[in-house]
This record gives sequence, C-alpha cells and structure tokens, in this order.
Amino acid sequence: MKLNVEANFTDPDAFYASLTDLHRNLDRQQSESANARLILLLANHIGDLTILEEALTIAGEVK
Repeated sequence: MKLNVEANFTDPDAFYASLTDLHRNLDRQQSESANARLILLLANHIGDLTILEEALTIAGEVK
C-alpha cells in the first residue's frame, strides 16, 4: 500500500469549513492541541506504519 496524495475528498469545501469551524473560538494552545488530537485520531485510523512514515516524510519536506 502507498500513501494516496491525489485529491480524494468527496466535498473538500465542507471539510475545510468544518476544520475552520473547529478552530474558530480556540486560542493558539487549544488550536494546537486540537490539531494534535486530530493527527493522532487520523493516524490511528490509518494504522499502517509504512503509510504514516511516508506521510511524515512528505509533510516534513521544506518547500
């Protein structure tokens, strides 16, 4: 299995709206904590260490 980096959202605008709604009334520390929890929840859902390491590598690339 390989990390899917192609567009895969059924409704990207709805997801973005939900994500911004999550952060709307949070201070910086709360926002960072919510992001960390979201990352861990999604990583747990994926579960495959190879996929997660690939995602970490891509996320860490400086553009």
